[in-house]
Amino acid sequence: MNLTTRQFPGTPALCYAEGPASGPPLLLLHGVTRFGREWEQLVPELAQHWRVLTLDQRGHGGSGRAPSYLVVDYVADAVRFVREAVGVPLVLFGHSLGAMVAAAVAAEAPDFVRAVVLEDPPFHTMGKGIAGSAWEAQFIGVREVARRGGTIEQLADALAEIRLPTASGGYKRLGDLRDRAALCWSAECVTRLDPEVLTPVIEGRWLDGYDVAGVFARIRCPVLLLQADAAAGGTLTDEDVQLAQRSITACRVIRFPGASHQIHRDQLDATLRAVREFAATL
Repeated sequence: MNLTTRQFPGTPALCYAEGPASGPPLLLLHGVTRFGREWEQLVPELAQHWRVLTLDQRGHGGSGRAPSYLVVDYVADAVRFVREAVGVPLVLFGHSLGAMVAAAVAAEAPDFVRAVVLEDPPFHTMGKGIAGSAWEAQFIGVREVARRGGTIEQLADALAEIRLPTASGGYKRLGDLRDRAALCWSAECVTRLDPEVLTPVIEGRWLDGYDVAGVFARIRCPVLLLQADAAAGGTLTDEDVQLAQRSITACRVIRFPGASHQIHRDQLDATLRAVREFAATL
């Protein structure tokens, strides 16, 4: 299903896409390095029941570039978008960076958020805990590829050669972990990415000003927390799951054995089923 692309003015200007008014609004927030088309596999079903909106976050896709790319900057953009562009209570579904943003929007704009779905938010896995990890190596490599540029095929080849450290002390190529289609999709995303998006992530500053415990403590709406498998590259820790369950009154957790950080791509049907069942309780 095709969505209509629009621009939301501001600093930076934000690009978003919107489907027909088939139901209440549902805003989808992508992860770092991606953009709104990340959700294209889910949209056909979701758009049957929701007014689906996808937002390109600052520095990604068709949205404007910016001088700062901390998580709190993305939060400020999303709060502004929810209040001014949507203007009515909605449901938020965020993946990775988008999940951290969605949680904070629920905390900061409670009158505009009915519920949130948080897919494998990384919190300090990509914050203070990133140093020396495979994620750090991946983002350093992606930033270099984005700075060099090239065709989709050239970018996909370069992404495939990024070396990631393993627990055994060796390395694996990113191309050993992703098929060609996934690499080409990542390459297309890179062509629409400001490379400086990744600088605060790499430097461990990404979550400066973002208080995970404080965010959870202020969420009043129902939350569905989707946790990927750590052994397959999942980033949401058991400690953060437990913190969410202690802090959020209505927090349901679903774990996806075998799923990587990209749960919605690895287990599409199970993801859609989880969202359907959660929506039925609202």
